[in-house]
Amino acid sequence: MSTPDVVIVGGGIGGLSTAFALSRSGLKVRVLEQAKEFGEVGAGIQLAPNCTRMLDDYGLLEEAKARGVVPDRMVMRDAVDGSDLTSLDLRDLERKYGFPYLVIHRSDLHGLFLDACREAGVELLTEQRVTAYSQEGDKATATTDAGTVHEGAVVIAADGLHSVARKLVVDDQPVSSAYVAYRGTVPIAEVGRPVDLSEVVVYVGPRCHFVHYGLRGGDLLNQVAVFESPKALAGLEDWGTPDEFDTAFAGTCDAVQQGLPHMWRDKWWRMYDRDPITTWVDGRIALLGDAAHPPLQYMAQGAIMAIEDGWVLAEHVKRLRGDGGAVDWAGALAAYEAVRPEHCRRVLLTARAWGELWHLDGVEREQRNVLLRARKVDDCSFTDWIYGPTALFPEDEPTMFQPIPLVSADGLASDLADSLPR
Repeated sequence: MSTPDVVIVGGGIGGLSTAFALSRSGLKVRVLEQAKEFGEVGAGIQLAPNCTRMLDDYGLLEEAKARGVVPDRMVMRDAVDGSDLTSLDLRDLERKYGFPYLVIHRSDLHGLFLDACREAGVELLTEQRVTAYSQEGDKATATTDAGTVHEGAVVIAADGLHSVARKLVVDDQPVSSAYVAYRGTVPIAEVGRPVDLSEVVVYVGPRCHFVHYGLRGGDLLNQVAVFESPKALAGLEDWGTPDEFDTAFAGTCDAVQQGLPHMWRDKWWRMYDRDPITTWVDGRIALLGDAAHPPLQYMAQGAIMAIEDGWVLAEHVKRLRGDGGAVDWAGALAAYEAVRPEHCRRVLLTARAWGELWHLDGVEREQRNVLLRARKVDDCSFTDWIYGPTALFPEDEPTMFQPIPLVSADGLASDLADSLPR
């Protein structure tokens, strides 16, 4: 094997999208995947305009749209009574940001990047479990458990939540949210109830929520059910089990109840993230994707952030590549680290807060519902900071939205009551 310019550890969506982005600059890229074959587990994934903008730049957007669904509306409903709380007109969103909101099966998106990498000549190796990283001078290496050493000018660690490379920059552990996700995809012909596939729907309830939307041109319905595990809160190891699942959703509305029989009950995903960190680069070794910033899922930005990471790094590589083709890797990695950690910190912390908002109960649930119902459909103040163009430099990072305190709903409710005819 010839020596590549870049070695990428991890053949998931983040690793493959980064490999493709760097290969477009003419770099030789090698991707190391620990599994026997490249693949992706899970079900549906949502791609907001900040991601589809990049797919368009890569020339992959039309194929992604063909493999997925471009919905018209996103709607949030109360999981207890089934009532509408707020919505986004996704076609208006596309007009505002210039690119669509797309939902697609994870394996379809992964396959899209895998095909693109193959066509671009990326070297794709399987059964390469990396257990150690090192560097010397202008070279970095990733060494497998079999003793194989892969050397390049740079090593990008896209090795996920339990990243080995992360230990180079911080000694931390994943943070359990005590929440569990059950998933399920079902052919639309077998759903047994009317479902509007032009909508992405989330039902938010006390300590639980339920999501559904169409996939593969509307042939499949994707469903996700998430709940807080009492066993996890009690510190037990066996948490997230089907008995907890049934109890968590017992008080939800008919629309949610009708979807639950189609969930996979033999496999579930425990929800972890990690605290944000500001150091992602150690010399010629850099973290990317979940290795750097594993989020909770509430912002639907996990895979998107990984794709953004690769796009930003590739843009700086292009900017800092000399006439002879040599890359100023120190400059490119410094520019990457200067902008991405702050953006991802905002997303990670907002995802935590958003999850808390979804799962409120009692008076706080009622306050949340008042505020959400009062929101104007065309209000994009909560999306501008994340759905707009991805920043390449810190000064380009947009201003964050200003959260609205729950207690402000009390005055709003009084105003609404006073305005009603008596």
